[in-house]
Amino acid sequence: MNLLRTKSIEQSIADADEPGRKLKRSLSTWDLMIMGVAVAVGAGIFSVGAKAAANFAGPAVTVSFAIAAVTCALAIMCYAEFATAIPVAGSAYVFTYATMGELLAWIIGWNLILELFTAAAVIAKYWGIYLSKVFALTGLDVPPAISLGGVDLYWGAFLIVAIFTVLLVLGTKLSARVGNIFTLIKIGVVLFVIVVGFTYVKVENYSPFVPAAEPTAGTGAADVLKQSFFGFLTGAAPAQYGTMGIFAGAALVFFAFIGFDVVATSAEEVKNPQKTLPRGIFGGLALVTLLYILVSLALTGMVSYTQLAEAKSPTLTTAFEAVGDTSAAKVIAFGSLVGLTTVIMVLLMGLSRVVLAMSRDGLLPRSLSKTSDKRSTPARLQIICGAAVALVAGLTNVDLLEEMINIGTLSAFVVVSLGILVLRRKRPDLKPAFRVPFGKVLPIVSAVLCLYLMTNLAVETWIFFAIWLVIGLVIYFAYGQRHSRLNERFAEASVSVNGAPAAARTEAAAERDDEDELSRT
Repeated sequence: MNLLRTKSIEQSIADADEPGRKLKRSLSTWDLMIMGVAVAVGAGIFSVGAKAAANFAGPAVTVSFAIAAVTCALAIMCYAEFATAIPVAGSAYVFTYATMGELLAWIIGWNLILELFTAAAVIAKYWGIYLSKVFALTGLDVPPAISLGGVDLYWGAFLIVAIFTVLLVLGTKLSARVGNIFTLIKIGVVLFVIVVGFTYVKVENYSPFVPAAEPTAGTGAADVLKQSFFGFLTGAAPAQYGTMGIFAGAALVFFAFIGFDVVATSAEEVKNPQKTLPRGIFGGLALVTLLYILVSLALTGMVSYTQLAEAKSPTLTTAFEAVGDTSAAKVIAFGSLVGLTTVIMVLLMGLSRVVLAMSRDGLLPRSLSKTSDKRSTPARLQIICGAAVALVAGLTNVDLLEEMINIGTLSAFVVVSLGILVLRRKRPDLKPAFRVPFGKVLPIVSAVLCLYLMTNLAVETWIFFAIWLVIGLVIYFAYGQRHSRLNERFAEASVSVNGAPAAARTEAAAERDDEDELSRT
């Protein structure tokens, strides 16, 4: 059992062209840039920034955004180098498989599923809640949930996930066009927030820019679980604000940058990926970072962070209501709804592409990787992913797992950053169109920053993360390792070397063919 066996880059590219399992290259630089903005300018800009300012960083939340942006930019450089060298679906999973081996690739793929699935479910649920708020602003009382046999059903989550699942089944380019329209609308709303928000700014609200650290109210076990893992390891008492609060805020607002690793999962559907991917990813990141910093400056200048902290769930709307501008609050409510819409679409697409890549390799059932003959989309898989997200978002309290999104993303960022160093050592012959500058320095800095932000997430998040990893390892050893196509190739090569006929097939290979035959019928 060789758990560190790697899959060659040439084989990954060849598998991407396998008949019946290939995707259509239809996305341009503009599509990728808008895709990144579409998934990033959503929940992050409308709610997470206000929460980070209220509970962690105060006015210094702008620094938190800057730290998160720099961390994301460094990691995305590594993604861009990988994606131009290996332009296939699967993102960090594929990159890890080519450099660090199958077991770690499985773990990263499993973490990406955690990130994308949880994010799609959480945001779908929020979308339903915002839809009810928009109805309320128009005078209609439409509750976000209805009771079915004592279970709350968030009907809005079912609606939005179903709509975008259908669009994604019909084609990636069509989905991108719809997403472009929604994204341009919400950028307009964000610019409105910035312009109007700065008219209410009072300089005194920026003081103190970095609030003094203060202990949190509770001292029980629940409070310890909510403190950062770094604080727990160092024995520090649970606290908020201060310098550590800035980094805790950065770990939280990192949620606002998850879109850019999702963009990398679309590498196989991009025209001329060597040039298109870096341009699209970095263009989107630059625009999003600028918008985030301007919004956070407007937010913390409009009202004191202490006033935001008094709200149960502070958002941008909280700030505008505090200064008495209810008209702007209505625009923001509409913008939040539009903003979350495109986020869900991109996350659903990213989720299906990661599962597609893993199922192609046999680590998940091969039948899941079948694509439509007419539209070259993974229709069956997209429907399965959409149904699962809708059920979890509509029927569970999934928002309790918000930070799981960040820890899944950051763990992938750490491995991809280190993976670049391995790729350069193992394949010095590769000449990717984009290369991270300054040699080994920036990839190492990226890995350290991502790991440090991970330690600033709550203790309970790490506990949930550990449980998720254990479940993943059980699935890998019970199914994935035995059905791995790479495992089959190793077994066949071993049989051939030992003198048996090269045509001899392993039991796993026979099972794979049976699955393929089933998917064709």
